[in-house]
Amino acid sequence: MQKVLLVTIVGSLLVLQACQRDPGREVRPMADPLRGGTALAAAPLDIIPLDKVSKSQAAAVSQRIANTEITITYSRPVARGRQLFGALVPFDQVWNPGADQATAIALTRDVHINDRPLPAGKYSLWAVPRADQWTVIFNKAADVYHTPYPGESQDALRLDVHPERGAHMEVLAFYFPVVEGKDAVLRLHWGETMVPLSIRVP
Repeated sequence: MQKVLLVTIVGSLLVLQACQRDPGREVRPMADPLRGGTALAAAPLDIIPLDKVSKSQAAAVSQRIANTEITITYSRPVARGRQLFGALVPFDQVWNPGADQATAIALTRDVHINDRPLPAGKYSLWAVPRADQWTVIFNKAADVYHTPYPGESQDALRLDVHPERGAHMEVLAFYFPVVEGKDAVLRLHWGETMVPLSIRVP
């Protein structure tokens, strides 16, 4: 009798523990950046003729790292056989990695990027490409067009980053190839050029 009672109590405790709320799994629907709502709208958008479709289409990528959310919104230019860095995108000049509205990154909490602190908030993202080293810039003027660069006086953070070579990426992409515990890597990738940023959250 005592053995049955003990098994019942242990079983009940395990069930209660399994049912406790896990804050890391409270996943809300991502906002749709094209419609501005908290979830996809029910009504379909109008059909756009092919010749009216933007050449650099809008995109968003969002990643939760522990309880910090990072979202990048940008437009995606296409390589189309062109030589990219050092040609279409000149070396040693400030460039916004995107098109149309400036690429933006939003952080819900303070983070460290390449071991440098960056406060929570929204920033426009800029870069100075070079053959052997890029400068990546987080600028406090978040809601701006992709040109002109708002200026160093509004920079929140500048980082020197060594680019890497990888498989050809036809359309400019931001993505998170590594997410582990409180660490992640955010990668900018276009053509055969990849620019990695290490992110750590508190």
